[in-house]
Amino acid sequence: MDTNGATTSSAAGGGSTSKSSSKKHSRKPVYSRFTQQELPACKPILTPGLVIATFTIIGIIFIPLGLVSLSASEKVVEIVDRYDESCVPSDYSNDKLKFIQNPSINKSCVRTLTVPKLMKSPVFIYYQLDNYYQNHRRYVKSRSDKQLRSVSDEKSTKDCSPEDKTVDGPIVPCGLVAWSLFNDTYGFSVNSKTIEVNKHDIAWKSDKEHKFGSNVYPKNFQSGGLIGGAKLNSSVPLSKQDDLMVWMRTAALPTFRKLYGKIEQDLQANEKIQVVIQNNYNTYSFSGKKKLDIVLGNGKGTSNSRLMLEEDDRDLLDNDVQMEFADGLPSTGFSDRVQALLQNSMKSIMIKILGLKIGGLNAMLNKIYAVCLSYPFS
Repeated sequence: MDTNGATTSSAAGGGSTSKSSSKKHSRKPVYSRFTQQELPACKPILTPGLVIATFTIIGIIFIPLGLVSLSASEKVVEIVDRYDESCVPSDYSNDKLKFIQNPSINKSCVRTLTVPKLMKSPVFIYYQLDNYYQNHRRYVKSRSDKQLRSVSDEKSTKDCSPEDKTVDGPIVPCGLVAWSLFNDTYGFSVNSKTIEVNKHDIAWKSDKEHKFGSNVYPKNFQSGGLIGGAKLNSSVPLSKQDDLMVWMRTAALPTFRKLYGKIEQDLQANEKIQVVIQNNYNTYSFSGKKKLDIVLGNGKGTSNSRLMLEEDDRDLLDNDVQMEFADGLPSTGFSDRVQALLQNSMKSIMIKILGLKIGGLNAMLNKIYAVCLSYPFS
């Protein structure tokens, strides 16, 4: 009896242990109305009246804001001058790459711009690049933020190849982004009087204080076999190299502009500005474009109320659209010039096509109507 009792007691004890073990290792979540998504929920029914009322309220709020923004944008005075083609001598018009890669050729170019309206100071100077992909993955990664911040991380160049080091040591700042620093320069004058351009404090304050060290100086920069862009003053710390800081904030789109400097004097209407350009930066190897933008800002940014289209490139000519009929069916064809443009900017071309009055359109519609009538549907 004792033995059986002991056995029974042991079995009972084992059963309780098994139950406590199963409770301890259970994966069943603790029940709550929140985790089981049983809380009261609002599920509005989208009736026509509710939808109309919602869009009406949104329109009442945002249409005035849009009109105010558009009005502010229209008040921006802007002078845009594309100079990459005009600043190439006629002898090199068919071989621009040879011109830009030859250091012995004078790259100076003089442009005359007219001020359309009174431009009160400060007047902002931008350079704009087209077809330049700063957002390319390998290009964006080719830098060392640690090296830019601290002199103790001077050798942190693992992501900077091929611009990581020279025979004399690591390159500071390293990487393709810094190596390709924009190096065109602009000089301005009105009535033979030089206009000073302030190039200080054009970079973000956060970049100066947190991303570029005050004790980090350029070292072995642009001293390799292949020179990319501008050179840096080795006696000035990176936190005071505003041109570099502006350039290192890479753009998200292939068409972008960056701040070059500020003119801190008024420009009168109809004044002629003489601009001396040093056309040094190579955009010809990848069919890029360079523009100089002189902008009177309004405190809310520059004018951006229009598509950035090149009128010379985007206008359709008479022979660009061909209408014809094949086996009694209408067809539309485009010239080789349009097809090449379509590869670069499909959206821009379609905007032009939709706004174009195509000759013979009525005849084509009549033909379609006749074809439809010949196949009646029961």
